[in-house]
Amino acid sequence: MDAILSESKFRDFGADLLYPFQRTGLCCVDGETPEQLRDQVRRFVPRTPGVYGMVDMLGRLIYVGKSKLLRNRLLSYFLPGNEEDKSGRIVQSTVSLVWETQPSEFAALIREQSLIRQFLPRFNVQGIPRRQQSIFVCLGKSPAEQFYVARRSDPTALYSLGPIQGAGRANRAVEVLNRYYRLRDCSSKQPCSFSEQLQLFEIELRPGCIRLEIGSCLGPCISACSRSEYDRHVQRAMAFLSGQDDSIVDDLETSMYQLALSRQFEQAARVREDMRSVKWLSNRAADVANARQRYTFIYPVEDVSRPERSVWYLIRRGVVEGAIAAPKTQAQVQETRELLQQWWTHPDLVGSQFMPRPETLALVASWFRNQRGELKQTFSLTKDGQFSSQSLQKLGGRVCAS
Repeated sequence: MDAILSESKFRDFGADLLYPFQRTGLCCVDGETPEQLRDQVRRFVPRTPGVYGMVDMLGRLIYVGKSKLLRNRLLSYFLPGNEEDKSGRIVQSTVSLVWETQPSEFAALIREQSLIRQFLPRFNVQGIPRRQQSIFVCLGKSPAEQFYVARRSDPTALYSLGPIQGAGRANRAVEVLNRYYRLRDCSSKQPCSFSEQLQLFEIELRPGCIRLEIGSCLGPCISACSRSEYDRHVQRAMAFLSGQDDSIVDDLETSMYQLALSRQFEQAARVREDMRSVKWLSNRAADVANARQRYTFIYPVEDVSRPERSVWYLIRRGVVEGAIAAPKTQAQVQETRELLQQWWTHPDLVGSQFMPRPETLALVASWFRNQRGELKQTFSLTKDGQFSSQSLQKLGGRVCAS
């Protein structure tokens, strides 16, 4: 079981596997009222990047968040008029605030994601207004695959896109995609078979819905298509979800304009909303595809509180696979060179220092989409795992050739 239930008593955030230095430790302030908590935040919480947690009177961790300026973010929970908002409800349930400083905003993002997955705090995972849960859009469920939304990545799916925010838009997009690619959207308990499969008895099958009749499903529930025909549609659907084909967006846009020209405005408005949901999902798929293709490098990030420290994040195909301390001495340079060469030349390497975190893919894609200038800080190695001259130039001579 990879999650600690939020009902258990909270003690500590635990080890941070992507922070190569000694942890600063967890800090805590208490208060019997929101006013007392606010005063404690003003006195003790620093203006640095970090993650924070809210603990209720039973000692349960009920919320986890992050910020690049911890004090400012925490004080925002105590603003007047927040009583009916999510932040007000969290504060009313909180008797202790805990926080852990992080070297950078990027580090805080990754740490927050890890802590939410680990503890499942109820204000993070329940359907709270103004807070959208992380979901995965998947393509799978044999024998007749379909698009569907899941709270966790499905290892049995052909492809999973996520985690992403926006369950409402995702559900609408999935509905449209199943219609467009003519894939089923019925329950997985619905029996399916294909036309080439022999039947023991000649039984007249009836579809469970009208989608076959209106041409928006291939009808695997009544053997109305072959396995190969259905597979062709699944492959087209896979091309969309993997960010390789967004022609559906153009088709929906064309349909919207045609309906508007024929003065069918209500239908045009519905198709417009369908198009927006699909386009949103298409953009997320393109981000992930771009990350998988372009984002294999080492990303050095300085500690904002201690600039002499720097963390090197090892990113392959958009996934954070490890983090090491930047070398400072000649001995550390040689040790780091050997470690990076091992990681760079062995894509499937897994160990104590190399542990791929697939859930970081969407986070990394979003980070570099919004912080494009950070790509200039990254550097790669040569094919045999050596520092290139360009990499040495970016690092300003901090990594010396042996």
